[in-house]
Amino acid sequence: MRFRLLHRRLTISAPRMSVRSAMPWPLRWALVAIVLGFCAAIGLWAFEFGKDIAGIDGGRTEEVAQLRAELGAARQQLSAMKDERDKAMSVANTSSTLLTAEKAAQERLSVQNKQLESENRSLRDDLGFFEKLIPTGGAESLAIRGLQAELQDGRQLKWQVLVIQPVKNAPEFNGRLELSFTGLQGGKPWSAPLPSGAQSLKFRQYGRLEGVFELPPQTVVKGISAKVMEGTVTKAVQSIKL
Repeated sequence: MRFRLLHRRLTISAPRMSVRSAMPWPLRWALVAIVLGFCAAIGLWAFEFGKDIAGIDGGRTEEVAQLRAELGAARQQLSAMKDERDKAMSVANTSSTLLTAEKAAQERLSVQNKQLESENRSLRDDLGFFEKLIPTGGAESLAIRGLQAELQDGRQLKWQVLVIQPVKNAPEFNGRLELSFTGLQGGKPWSAPLPSGAQSLKFRQYGRLEGVFELPPQTVVKGISAKVMEGTVTKAVQSIKL
């Protein structure tokens, strides 16, 4: 028994062990970096080799340059078109403003023209009346020099009467004017005075009265008579036919 124990101690009979060499970690990282760099170099070489095969560095470069040139030309053309568009819009806005101003000016001229026509008609009427102011050779003290009538809108009759005293330093006249209208109504004889009755008439040298007579339906006026009264005395009479 003792011999066996002694034999074990003196001989190699311990459990089996494996001995491995351990590499330091800096060397491991260096080895990994070398491998990765080698792989990157191979990848770059493959990329460059592919470009050479595809001809990107040759003909494609020229095509890219041509495309860039065309793009630059297109941009310049677009900029020029934008400038032309802005100019056209400016001209259009100016034309619109001028047209608006011209239209407004035409409207103002039209209104002024209508006013001038109305004033011209009034002046012609006044001229016709004042021409009657010229004294005649007779010795009459009061006379009807202007009796006029004009049909308007088919239903209204505008009338005017001018009464004068053709003497110098005439005294003031205070009387009334009576008007009567004659014609046909429905094919039958018709006559009517002014609806408002006799018109008050007061003047020294001349006096003018005017108004509008509303015609009844189916009435045609053939004549007008004017009579100037002072109290119960008839001072002047005049009749016209239409």
